[in-house]
Amino acid sequence: MTSRSSQAGNPSLELLMRGVWRDNPVFVMVLGMCPVLAVSNSVINALAMGLATLFVLVASGALISMVRHLIPKQVRIATFIVIIATFVTVVDYTIQAISLDLYNALGAFIQLIVVNCIILGQAESFASQNKLLPSIINGLGMGSGFTIALVCIGAVRELLGNGSLLGFDLLGPQFQPWVIMILPPGGFFVLGGWLLLFAWLRERKGEVRIISGGCGGH
Repeated sequence: MTSRSSQAGNPSLELLMRGVWRDNPVFVMVLGMCPVLAVSNSVINALAMGLATLFVLVASGALISMVRHLIPKQVRIATFIVIIATFVTVVDYTIQAISLDLYNALGAFIQLIVVNCIILGQAESFASQNKLLPSIINGLGMGSGFTIALVCIGAVRELLGNGSLLGFDLLGPQFQPWVIMILPPGGFFVLGGWLLLFAWLRERKGEVRIISGGCGGH
C-alpha cells in the first residue's frame, strides 16, 4: 500500500516507470519490431541499439518540447524527422568512431532509428504537447523499456545460439548451439516467449490486486 501511494504521489516516477513496465514499447505496445528482431542476436548488439535509441528519444524529445510553440502545424512531422535525424547522425558517427565491428554488426538499423515508430510516436503524442522535464522523463522511460526488452531478447538468443553471454563462454564445449536462435526466426521465437511471460505477469498482478480489493483493500 505504501509503495503504491508513494508512486501515486510522485508523477515523475510514475511517468518513468510507465515506459519501463506498463507501456513497454516492445513487450506491451509491440513497436519497433524491425530492430528488435534484427540486431538482438547478441547482448552487445542489443545494448548498443537500445542505448542509441534511448539517446535519440531523450535528446529529440527535449528539443521538440523546447521549440514546440515555434513549429507550424503544417510542417510539424517534417520538422520532427529533421530533429530526430540530426541526433541519429550523431549516434551513427559516434558508434562508427568507437567500434567499426559494432557499427558493421548494427548495419543500416542505426540510420533507420529516424523512422522508428517509437521515436516518432513519442515526438508527436508527448514531446510536442508537454514541457521539457516531463518530455525528458518520458523519453528516459520509453528508451529504458526498449533497451531492457532488447537485452532480454539478446541474452536468450546469445546464450542458446552461442552458449555465451557478452562473449564469455558459459555452457562449455559440450553444449550444442541452437543455430536457429542467432537467425531471424530465433528472434520471433524468443520475442513470443517474452511476450507470453510479460502478459502472464501483468495478468497475475491484476489478479493480486483483485484479491487484495476483495479482502478489504482500497
